[in-house]
Amino acid sequence: MKVAKDFMTIDELIVNSPPHYKQGDVECIEAIKAATGAEYQGYLQGNIMKYIWRYRAKGQAISDLKKAEWYLKELIVDEYAQQAKKAEEEDTVHRGC
Repeated sequence: MKVAKDFMTIDELIVNSPPHYKQGDVECIEAIKAATGAEYQGYLQGNIMKYIWRYRAKGQAISDLKKAEWYLKELIVDEYAQQAKKAEEEDTVHRGC
């Protein structure tokens, strides 16, 4: 399954996927997604709100807005995946399997 980082430029990767967010082969966001399960979208929404809320306060407005954008893209990708999964489940039920 694709995640938001699959759609980013190199500059966006530096802002949104810095090397210190990865330990071994696992990126922090992947561990969070696995740990939160159905609550992952709430986690994403909270981060979107956090970065938009404070973007003018820290002196790095563009960076915070790009981070909010990353979380929004990730939320969109996850929502697409959830809808596709639901449609597949409904299709299986309708076929009588």
